[in-house]
Amino acid sequence: MSNQTAQQEKSSAALNSVFAAIGLTAFKIVIGVMTNSLGILAEAAHSLLDLVAAAMTFFAVRVADTPADKEHPFGHGKVENISALFETLLLLATSVWIIYEAVQRLMSPEAHVEISIWSFIVMGTSIVIDVSRSRMLMAAAQKHNSQALEADALHFSTDVWSSSVVIAGLIVIMIGRYFPNLAFLEKGDAIAALVVATIVMIVSGELGMRSVQGLLDAAPKNGEHEQIMEETKKIQGVKSVGAVRIRSAGAGWFVDMRIHMDGNLTLNEAHAVTEKIEKTVHSILPKSDVIVHVEPLEKTKL
Repeated sequence: MSNQTAQQEKSSAALNSVFAAIGLTAFKIVIGVMTNSLGILAEAAHSLLDLVAAAMTFFAVRVADTPADKEHPFGHGKVENISALFETLLLLATSVWIIYEAVQRLMSPEAHVEISIWSFIVMGTSIVIDVSRSRMLMAAAQKHNSQALEADALHFSTDVWSSSVVIAGLIVIMIGRYFPNLAFLEKGDAIAALVVATIVMIVSGELGMRSVQGLLDAAPKNGEHEQIMEETKKIQGVKSVGAVRIRSAGAGWFVDMRIHMDGNLTLNEAHAVTEKIEKTVHSILPKSDVIVHVEPLEKTKL
């Protein structure tokens, strides 16, 4: 698949997510205001940030795929990490607001939530849309190894749970109104909002840590480093592997290696071995930029 085709597929997935976020945000705001449901309004605020995050992801995947240039010789892949980190800060700020409003409602006896069929329709619609776009984004993320799309997919998959919590809160309120001796359940909406905020903060923390790790050039944690070393040692002509360094760059990786070979090999023979090494690395980390530094074995004995 060409880079242009891959970029189009990633951009299309991100753009579809933007349109979905616009529709959901508007729908939740209208129903939240009509019913005075903090749970739904909390979800509307969440969806508004989803819109910002989706727009940032769309921008990030397009910029990240821009070829390297004179000012950015290692490419623009870090834009995906910066986008995810900014998304984390937005989500954390929203969580603080939701928690504040929920506590105020728990302490105030005057808050009243109007529950109608539309309350359940908007949240049910949200769950259906979030499930479909989460699957779409995850498929594109796995296909193109995009951290930004993967982060969005993870984000929207948790939205399914938070929307379910809001529905549960509305049901609890209805039960409290039907049975007067359970009137305390009227606070279910505010409690649901607190649960939503907690979910958002947990996901934000995980996303933020991944973003920071990417910006700090952390090595992959799925065993790729060890796998590269082991497979490289099996290549004929390689005497030992001195070092392997890996860092992420958006959807790709930069790998530099120091390899020891027989000092009596010709330049052409040594080059042939490095070609095999690069193919081996590409089989483990697709879309990786590999640099192999060869040292003669004699130098290691000094």
